Amino acid sequence: MSGERHIIDLTRTIEHQQPGVKIHSAKSLKNDGWNASTLELYSHSGTHMDAPWHFEVNALTIDKIPLDRLMGRALVLDISHVGEHHLIRPDDFKNQLENVKKGDNILLKSGWSQWFGTSKYRDNLPRISKELALWFGEKQINILGVEPPSVADVNNLEEVKEIHQILMENNIIIIEGLVNLNKLKKTEIMLMAFPLKIKDGDGSPARVLAIEDR
Repeated sequence: MSGERHIIDLTRTIEHQQPGVKIHSAKSLKNDGWNASTLELYSHSGTHMDAPWHFEVNALTIDKIPLDRLMGRALVLDISHVGEHHLIRPDDFKNQLENVKKGDNILLKSGWSQWFGTSKYRDNLPRISKELALWFGEKQINILGVEPPSVADVNNLEEVKEIHQILMENNIIIIEGLVNLNKLKKTEIMLMAFPLKIKDGDGSPARVLAIEDR
């Protein structure tokens, strides 16, 4: 990539009382000499990354994911036309899949992040079909990033387990809860996604960035 570089933050800001988040004052400048906070974070809160150990597909934990897998070329595929509860299949992408190469990173731009804070965000999400999960596996996709809080229907445990396991068995890193995909101008970007280095972690909140050459 060459030319002017733009960095777009695809990470939701972590705030107190978001689902799975509690932030309390631990120290104050007035009383203790410095400001500090105690953070209580569910490992899959906000913008987060799943490790295969999340579903015990294998023993790879979040701290052991190779760093060279966490950055690289990514394609932004637009599925903003799909509706609530939609089961996303390969034919929903029309001709967009023609550009997908083995080993690519994929971000699905659905616009779903706008519903954060409503029951719709969690309960009505569009999700990955088994057919699409297998297709991504055949393409040896490296990272799959989505805006909803999950790649599957969180109210259907069987589906959640099946879709996560298919993706993870195919060595695909899953990132959920992305934001700001509507700010991307390009369909090809440089992606950087870094979780907290939690020993034996099943997942972690992650800082996810897109770099565009405009």
